[in-house]
Amino acid sequence: MSSVPTQNGPYMGAMLRVIWQWVREQIFNGVVAAGYDDLNPAHVGLFRYPTLDGLRPTELADQRQITKQSINDLLRHLEQSGYLLRKIDPADGRARIIRLTAQGRRLERIINSQAQAAEQRIAEMLGNSHFTVLRNGLEELADKVSKR
Repeated sequence: MSSVPTQNGPYMGAMLRVIWQWVREQIFNGVVAAGYDDLNPAHVGLFRYPTLDGLRPTELADQRQITKQSINDLLRHLEQSGYLLRKIDPADGRARIIRLTAQGRRLERIINSQAQAAEQRIAEMLGNSHFTVLRNGLEELADKVSKR
């Protein structure tokens, strides 16, 4: 295994976190600008690619690495606001499955379009060739770490 060159300054994880936080802020600002002022960043952050539709709340809590109680509090607000329903899982009557309503699907489309817009802004900042190298490298890395 080759060693990583020693560098001063932030580690990659810290830099990725800064970019991730910026992207989340861009998405949230776009959602609010689209008229969704009844949500906070934590609600918007639950919507993920490809979708949260069909997940169990416990799966979502595990993926987000937050407590089941916190997930259920966020889901309760989204349900009361008409974005989703928590239906009984036909495979396990004790469990629930998240189902997006039509309003939730519209919100999901807006979130996805804002994510694309943030990615486009990154491409503009870096230029197409640097952006392509970054995106390809991240795709490869995401593929490798997801198989571990």
